[in-house]
Amino acid sequence: MKIPLRYQMSEYDCGPTALLDAVSYLFPRAEIPPEVIRSVMLYSLDCYGMDGTACKEGTSRMAMMYLTNWLEGFSRATQFPLTCQYIAGHSVRIDAHSNVNDALVRGGVAVVRLFYEVEHYALLTGVTGDRIRLFDPYYVKETEPAFEREGIEVTCEHPHEYNRVVPFSCFNRETKELYALGPVASREAVLLFDLRTRRTADATIEYFI
Repeated sequence: MKIPLRYQMSEYDCGPTALLDAVSYLFPRAEIPPEVIRSVMLYSLDCYGMDGTACKEGTSRMAMMYLTNWLEGFSRATQFPLTCQYIAGHSVRIDAHSNVNDALVRGGVAVVRLFYEVEHYALLTGVTGDRIRLFDPYYVKETEPAFEREGIEVTCEHPHEYNRVVPFSCFNRETKELYALGPVASREAVLLFDLRTRRTADATIEYFI
């Protein structure tokens, strides 16, 4: 059984929440090793706030890169059918031929760093035309006016899959506006697949024609 995706518990834990939601989206609850949950929480929330308070600046790029490598190594060692890849910079964009879109149409998901007032992590789960389905772990009401200005749909009707539908045009901006990926040099994403359900490029070739 797959469970509903969850929201972050504080202002700071979007990174580990998005990663664990990625695993929860891909795998039934009974298959998820508890070591994965433990390690995601252990190695995230590694940044210190401006006043020196631990965890109050969220999760660093280094931690996200480390967790990607840890998950890949753990999966190989234990034969857990998860594979993941860390990408950064110019590789992180939204268009029909990008690594991110390719992962989504082949049954994978992407944890991306983007902007929601400040830098923030969210989970991309699918593509519909020129819009991305994503689950943002930061809870808001469906009537949030800021989203309407950007043409973003807010929904609570798909708790296992997504709570936003966002136009491609929002993401590729190099600004720090809502859901923009921001400056190219600082972009990052983690692509994750269940090896058993990952589709080949041949099976999705019509998407790219």
